[in-house]
Amino acid sequence: MRILIVEDEKRLAQTLGDLMEAHHFTADLCHDGEAGLDNALSGIYDAIILDVMLPGMDGFTVVRRLRQAGNRTPVLMLTARTEVTDRVSGLDCGADYYLTKPFDSEELMACLRAITRRQNDGNDSNVLTYGDLRLELASCLLVCGERSVRLSRKEFEIMGKLMSNGDWVVTKESLLLSVWGYESNAEDNNVEVYISFLRKKLAHLKSNVSIKTLRMLGYHLEVKP
Repeated sequence: MRILIVEDEKRLAQTLGDLMEAHHFTADLCHDGEAGLDNALSGIYDAIILDVMLPGMDGFTVVRRLRQAGNRTPVLMLTARTEVTDRVSGLDCGADYYLTKPFDSEELMACLRAITRRQNDGNDSNVLTYGDLRLELASCLLVCGERSVRLSRKEFEIMGKLMSNGDWVVTKESLLLSVWGYESNAEDNNVEVYISFLRKKLAHLKSNVSIKTLRMLGYHLEVKP
């Protein structure tokens, strides 16, 4: 999963980023509300961790504008404020959960799992499935029947994106942004290399799922008849 962290305390933001990495998530950091909203509106994130007190634009405004734009990415709000009225304001703006500082890292991860699980209509948030494949998010294992293979970080992120979208097309641009990030110099051929790696692993697993290329558009999964 790719997580956006919007937190103006840079040390805390980095700590949260390290925590995400330790749980095999990719984290992007920004430190003010306007940058946070701009990043969030890209639609490439699986969840957003959002501080309330931010320079430029507060967290309440960020989540309100995000929802007004039709973006339903799960939002976990963080704040040092403990008043009930503030928690109510955050939830009313469209946040999915409200956690006060200081917080326990295990509690934060549990909250994050809860809001992403809710987004996935109650399915097991630790597993993605498509055709005869299972992608185990905690271990980066791609499983087909009795066979399994461990994916590299980028293979895992690309496969997760493809399985989440099923037979819907995922563009190369979307993969470049969500897997390599905005500041990367990666190009289309980087995506093509990892798609090739994944196709070889699907062949090794003897899966009935294949990755199809739509010229000038991107990729999607297909179950062989």
